[in-house]
Amino acid sequence: MTWTIQPRSNASVESGALSYVRMGVGPPLVLIHGVGLRAESWAGVMPLLVGHFTVYAVDMPGHGGSPLAGAKHLDDYAARIEAFVEDLEGPVCIAGHSMGAALAIHVAVSMPDKIRAVAALNAIYHRSDSAKKEVQARAAALISVTDPTPTLIRWFGAEPKGEMKEAALACGEWLRNGDADGYASAYRVFASHDGPQSLTALKIPALFMTGVYDLNSTPAMSHAMAAIAPFGRAYASDTAAHMMPMTHCKEVGRALSDFYQSAGLGYAV
Repeated sequence: MTWTIQPRSNASVESGALSYVRMGVGPPLVLIHGVGLRAESWAGVMPLLVGHFTVYAVDMPGHGGSPLAGAKHLDDYAARIEAFVEDLEGPVCIAGHSMGAALAIHVAVSMPDKIRAVAALNAIYHRSDSAKKEVQARAAALISVTDPTPTLIRWFGAEPKGEMKEAALACGEWLRNGDADGYASAYRVFASHDGPQSLTALKIPALFMTGVYDLNSTPAMSHAMAAIAPFGRAYASDTAAHMMPMTHCKEVGRALSDFYQSAGLGYAV
């Protein structure tokens, strides 16, 4: 698996427009990455979706080619995603990873006539007190990413091998070369977020995915959210941790494809 930077398109000429990578044919599917990443974090998943959807992997504000443009709160980030979605034709499917999962759920609740199904990967829901303290301490200490090693160890372990090592190297480059203010702003938002509060308003198919080795976004969290969402379902990978869109590309791609297809969505190939 390679994580080569792809050519970008911009949603519009406005200063707050999101940059994105577009592939495939069919109805639109928007993918949102997590803090410190970029659209390419979905590169291993997209090939399993592009036969059914036109996939738009967006750069979150302050990441990749998207300007931060003053985003400070979750609502600010969500508003930028909502503006992007609004410009797409027809019903839209959406999926997000980590902070991107929080944004995907927020947008799905805010745009019930536009979003047809949502998938939340490695989403946070009611952190433990100790987890809250840890993530908030990291956010308070964060000035810039001069050494991404501690983050990479949390994501991939101390000695990743094979494809996991390639993913860790790519993430290290993204963290070192990304917008430091964009990373810090997004991390502070992520650290203060404790999960979606409007799951009962999610009147569409909703998939909550995580890995059994994710200590911060646990299978119990996914099952709790799925139990509250009227059309929710949960899925836990037996071998994945927090970075499953990059470490378990095929499993995630198949799970997303099966989910959207079971909801009667996507282009039939």
